[in-house]
Amino acid sequence: MLAGAIGLAVQGCAPAAAPAHAGAGGRHALTFAEAEDAYTSYLAASDAAAAAGDKAQGLSDVADAQWAVVHGQYTALASAGTPVTQYRYGQPAFYVPALASYPQWFMVTVPRSTDTDGQPGAAVNTIMLFERLKPGAAWTLNGAAALDQVLPAIAHDSDGYAIDVTTTDPRLLLRPDVVGATQAAVVDEGPTNAAAAVIGSGPQTTGLYAAQAAYAKAEAAQGLQYQWLLQGAAFPQFELRTADGGALVLYGMYLNTATQHANLVPGSPIPVPAEFSPLLAAPTEIGYHAVYANWTFEYVAVDPPLTAHNAKVQVIGAGGGPSYGHAY
Repeated sequence: MLAGAIGLAVQGCAPAAAPAHAGAGGRHALTFAEAEDAYTSYLAASDAAAAAGDKAQGLSDVADAQWAVVHGQYTALASAGTPVTQYRYGQPAFYVPALASYPQWFMVTVPRSTDTDGQPGAAVNTIMLFERLKPGAAWTLNGAAALDQVLPAIAHDSDGYAIDVTTTDPRLLLRPDVVGATQAAVVDEGPTNAAAAVIGSGPQTTGLYAAQAAYAKAEAAQGLQYQWLLQGAAFPQFELRTADGGALVLYGMYLNTATQHANLVPGSPIPVPAEFSPLLAAPTEIGYHAVYANWTFEYVAVDPPLTAHNAKVQVIGAGGGPSYGHAY
């Protein structure tokens, strides 16, 4: 649900008004005003779609990791009557990179809370990533992630625009295009994996490994095998320069899980996690052999500069939800 009055002041990352020459060509083809318009239009359209249960409209406003999450929400609405999540938003801050060509994109940080029966929950500082692929194309929300650490200071040029970073930048501890795979090595194998030397501990790395390992142990006690794999996805990723010379990296990943009888030999039905039951292709699916429950996530990581002493990549935020379920 839209907040009663959403302030659109750009906080700490841009001048009070967009530069007069912005949008006239060069590296400032996307203005702050255009980013603000795209953001407010998205909030209105997504809120209306969620309230009406309009799947076509809801999915037209999202792409990439966010599409998978929202598709799961509308599938649960259709199959189980589970309402699509609605949100209330506080005052946003805009980070608009200085780009001269398409695709165009920008990032917003905003306090966001879920709306349940007209009552907002606790607000969480959330990153929202928007992209427009070509002139005339619609803006879409490509990913959203709740921050569990403070966002680092973002570098900007003299006009207040953020500074884009390439996915192969060699001046960082890790090239941005391998951040996700390196995080996955820790999630899949734990802190003994060599990747832990460059990936910081936290809820989305060693914490996620510990949670998955504990679940696997509990399933083993029931005579079941549980496996998990944090896997890269073919979603575009985005980077902004941080004030210390590092980079903020935003990327999507899949968490694929399987609970099965040994060697997939049929046995007693394996329970389907409640949040995945609405995603089954048919309610008649029963896990005599295995149950697959997969998630789609958007992650936010801070990649330090190569010159930083004893630094590690820190995954500071994540967002996502169930996106696929199957039992057989």
